[in-house]
Amino acid sequence: MAEQQNNQPQNNNPKQEQDINQLLKVRREKLAALQEAGKDPFQITKYDVTAHSRDIKENYEQMEGKTVSIAGRIMQKRVMGKASFCNIQDLKGNIQSYVARDSIGEESYADFKKYDVGDIVGITGEVFKTKTEEISIHATSVILLSKSLQILPEKYHGLTNTDIRYRQRYTDLIMNEEVKETFVKRSKIISAIRRYLDEQGFMEVETPMLVSNAGGAAARPFETHFNALDEDVKLRISLELYLKRLIVGGLERVYEIGRVFRNEGLDTRHNPEFTLMELYQAYTDYNGMMDLTENMFRYVAQEVCGTTTVPYGDEMIDLGKPFERLTMIDAVKKYTGIDFDQIPDTAAAKKLADEKDVHYEDRHTKGDILNLFFEEFVEEHLVQPTFVMDHPVEISPLTKRKPDKPDYVERFELFITGREMCNAYSELNDPIDQRERFKAQEAALAAGDEEANTTDEDFLNALEIGMPPTGGIGYGIDRLVMLLTNSPAIRDVLLFPTMKSLDK
Repeated sequence: MAEQQNNQPQNNNPKQEQDINQLLKVRREKLAALQEAGKDPFQITKYDVTAHSRDIKENYEQMEGKTVSIAGRIMQKRVMGKASFCNIQDLKGNIQSYVARDSIGEESYADFKKYDVGDIVGITGEVFKTKTEEISIHATSVILLSKSLQILPEKYHGLTNTDIRYRQRYTDLIMNEEVKETFVKRSKIISAIRRYLDEQGFMEVETPMLVSNAGGAAARPFETHFNALDEDVKLRISLELYLKRLIVGGLERVYEIGRVFRNEGLDTRHNPEFTLMELYQAYTDYNGMMDLTENMFRYVAQEVCGTTTVPYGDEMIDLGKPFERLTMIDAVKKYTGIDFDQIPDTAAAKKLADEKDVHYEDRHTKGDILNLFFEEFVEEHLVQPTFVMDHPVEISPLTKRKPDKPDYVERFELFITGREMCNAYSELNDPIDQRERFKAQEAALAAGDEEANTTDEDFLNALEIGMPPTGGIGYGIDRLVMLLTNSPAIRDVLLFPTMKSLDK
């Protein structure tokens, strides 16, 4: 029978389960025999790899006839008497090897015939082409480097169960080449971001994850207890407040790429542990942040994808043309026909919400309701890159007010494929105004808003020392990776997404 993975959902066939258990037993018996013969693969500590599969294939003219050493996992094996073929998968792809008894010796060939799909081997040999023109390695040496005691999914059906794919990412990476490519691309995206910002004069820094006051975003934190100090602490929900302290300290351009933690639900766009990048630049505003964002997205797409037009689902996203810029009021007006500039007060806004069946809470004001209308009627339409600007002050406690329209702030969010990709401000640097904003957040917290900020006295002290005019922005790295890898769910771009315990 074809080998199948032992811990995949089976069809409750007792005979099949018995056969699988027998196969697993045979693998352990093979290992025991090797160990008895003094050939324990787990005693091998290193193997000198001189080439990878893709490099050999792409440079065949230079590699033909040369001796190389590769290492990887056996994915296919065909034994044909005195000669065999196997397919080896390494970091960069896979390559065929021709293994003959006369080339590697009788004893080594007898051992090779007992190796299993999933075993990790080192192969040394000459690069050549078979009669069917397949680039291969004619083995002169085959060494077992690690014995696989489990069974990989059957090759023709692959690993398709999404729950197992996320829980056993290591198996997913082995069986699904496109998954490996996604995570290689993720690494390249982060490297490209760093290159771009470094070239712009930004300095990468690190700030605390365990904090006494988890501020800088509207989110519920995870809480824990620090035994050494006998204090309750929180996992950070944002990078903002510490990075702004560094701007106060004179580090004019700073950024951090790091994990943040928000005690919220799981869906295709949200994971409670995710990667955020925030950057702050002194002496600029949210217009400067828009220019930086547009240029950076374009740069990263070109570097990683080789183009600024990328597919996402059924859409082609054009990052090469200028991004559309709309105020939140104009965006709501464009897609609903309602002009919130003509709504006189909160009572009128609530009446309008009732008419349009938009749910709100008693504590919500006109600005909150404008944002609810935006979320309800506008977001899904913002498929091509669009900056939505000038948010209500009620939902922006850390942002500088617009001088000519103080009920609104100098803030923008970038939307692509109907999703928020980043959030940016002209940062509030008035400590008196900031204290009043914190008071309003404390009142919201007391009224039941579990995502409201609390007053951060040390941050206020930093602002009183003096922070220059500053632009700041936060990027959801996982959502950017989703966009550039055409991945529908955040779990597809997290190596180890949060999963419910199997014990529950």
